[in-house]
Amino acid sequence: MKGLVIKNTGSWYTVLTDEGAVIDSKIKGNFRLKGIRSTNPVAVGDRVTILTNQEGTAFITHIDDRRNYIIRRSSNLSKQCHIIAANVDQAFLIVTVNYPETSTTFIDRFLATAEAYAVPVVMVFNKTDRLSPEERHLQHMMVDLYEGIGYTCCEISATTGEGVDELEELLRDKITLFSGNSGVGKSTLLNRLIPGVQLRTAEISDAHNTGMHTTTFSEMLRLPCGGWAIDTPGVKGFGAYDMEPEEICSYFREIFKVSADCRFNNCTHTHEPDCAVIEAVKNHYIAESRYNSYLSMLEDKDESKYREAY
Repeated sequence: MKGLVIKNTGSWYTVLTDEGAVIDSKIKGNFRLKGIRSTNPVAVGDRVTILTNQEGTAFITHIDDRRNYIIRRSSNLSKQCHIIAANVDQAFLIVTVNYPETSTTFIDRFLATAEAYAVPVVMVFNKTDRLSPEERHLQHMMVDLYEGIGYTCCEISATTGEGVDELEELLRDKITLFSGNSGVGKSTLLNRLIPGVQLRTAEISDAHNTGMHTTTFSEMLRLPCGGWAIDTPGVKGFGAYDMEPEEICSYFREIFKVSADCRFNNCTHTHEPDCAVIEAVKNHYIAESRYNSYLSMLEDKDESKYREAY
């Protein structure tokens, strides 16, 4: 039986079969031994084959080839990855200038990871209704920066509904991953997009201005406008998992473009003479925040540096 994995609770996978049945399934015991270095060999969005044994328990026996996926380093096992979702058309990165603050380092690491795995990203700036004039100005500057690089940006309020209609047009008939730090309003936004879904939400911590996890597993949700939304737990950071240092430059669009003018083909853009990237940063053609994010991914030793907001 063929189907689509629509929910992952860690030990069980909910599969929507091509015939329309919803079946909770497990992974066969030896399935984890096939060289997949991830904490979850099966991900939401995977197309799979399932078989049912005599006791009526369903097992996933095969994963179809993925057209793309997006991963992060496992928080507990640094040598393994966690597949967030597979076979997506796009990702919505939900960010907030405040309440809580999303760091540009987190944003850039997510964007670079998405570039590496061929996942288009729409940046959704949420909680615009709560911003002071100064914070709104900062948000406009961030929108200008990322739109200038080539990313689609939307400014919304999931609470008031401002800008949500525009998102529905972008979501129509597509499979969209929703991601971002805890507390940025993913569940509130999905509750507005999907009336009756009633995902749990929580206030952010006043003491630390940080979000609290309300989503504990990944799940695909049908959108009234057509397509699917993949709700995921809030994440704190993205490391440069399985990336070679010389590759990282190509995942920063504007840095890669300028790097063609560097003196050396193997320029790391850190210290070399006649480095076009360093010159572009000095002349403000490349944002210093983006360059610092690139450097942090090159180092990628102290993971705490991208978990804190600047």
